[in-house]
Amino acid sequence: MRRTLIAVLTLSVVFAGCKLKEAVDKASISKDLDKRGTMDLMKEVADDKYTPPADGKLTDGQVQMYLKVREREKAIAQVARKEAQEHAKAADAAGQKSIGGFIEGLKTMGSAADMFTADIRAAKDLHYNTQEYLWVKGQILAASTAAMGEKMSQAMSASMDAGYAQMKKAYDEAKDEQTKAMYKQSLDQYEQTRKEQQASKPAEDSAVTYNRQLLTKYENALNAYANEMAKWEDKPGEAQKAVQEMDKNLDKAVQDAKKQQ
Repeated sequence: MRRTLIAVLTLSVVFAGCKLKEAVDKASISKDLDKRGTMDLMKEVADDKYTPPADGKLTDGQVQMYLKVREREKAIAQVARKEAQEHAKAADAAGQKSIGGFIEGLKTMGSAADMFTADIRAAKDLHYNTQEYLWVKGQILAASTAAMGEKMSQAMSASMDAGYAQMKKAYDEAKDEQTKAMYKQSLDQYEQTRKEQQASKPAEDSAVTYNRQLLTKYENALNAYANEMAKWEDKPGEAQKAVQEMDKNLDKAVQDAKKQQ
């Protein structure tokens, strides 16, 4: 009983400590946003220069940089979003045509700008070259988007293959020539559509392929896409949950289609 009590108390202290640290971090971020606005930030990063590698390939260190910045960015964006909402409410309360409402409206736009530039601020806070970070982020988002596109393409192809298999079975089982001819026409259309899709499918850039493989060493390649969407979510975790659900549904669609073949 005593050990259980000690364990519970220990967990309570740890939890309280985490909540306190989170509150202190948010207060620190809020203070920094008030002291150093978006224009000040842009002046600070104006001299950052970076020449990307010709092959477009990321390094392990760059992926790690992106992940660190992303965590910091999330905290900054949350504070900026909350402040934008508070200023917007204050503007409504004061009246849009009043001086107080006008000032709060300007503050709302300032907080929105802070939210849009949260990633740059995070990179600067962590002492990274902001131009290198922006290039790295672009490469990672390209890899993540490509992974999402491939998932959708696989689901569509599996569905088409299942439809073709069912149509072929119906053709084989048809008893008269007229019915066979009808199914044959449909099969030919399927074949033509598949050929056109294959012909129009662009070859994935070698850098995107490499960066996707590198990214999967650290996390699901779709996470970058989900986290970018998360900036605009009303409830924390909604975007991540939506992307995970979509990923699950696409995998299920492929498996279901294969069972029908």
